[in-house]
Amino acid sequence: MAVLLHTRVRVGDLDRSIDWYTRHLGFEVASRTDKSPAGNHVAHLVLPGNEHTNEHTIEFTWSPDYDLKVPDDLMHFAIGVEDLISYCDKLEKDGLEIWPADWRESFPAGRKMAFIDDPDGYEIELLERN
Repeated sequence: MAVLLHTRVRVGDLDRSIDWYTRHLGFEVASRTDKSPAGNHVAHLVLPGNEHTNEHTIEFTWSPDYDLKVPDDLMHFAIGVEDLISYCDKLEKDGLEIWPADWRESFPAGRKMAFIDDPDGYEIELLERN
């Protein structure tokens, strides 16, 4: 049986991305190297609590000769949280912008969701898990 091991994401500043994802979203650094076979700087981050997908990591990759430009709506991560409002309240206290602006009112019934952007402009969808 095949398993999903990691997803590679190019970043504009490896240290900045590691700091942002660990500080705001609770990721942990699983490994880091400053010289991959291709000459990239690479860090693998994991999100604790992924009991069923604990082998999957996000691979952040940076190299000095790569000019990162993230187009709008290129891709996004989805992260499930138990209580979306309290989770987003913490992010707002940390200075992050939650969107859309009316996210608190936009889900009177059904699945609750909101979005944030990481420092490079990648979207992160936050979903309340039922």
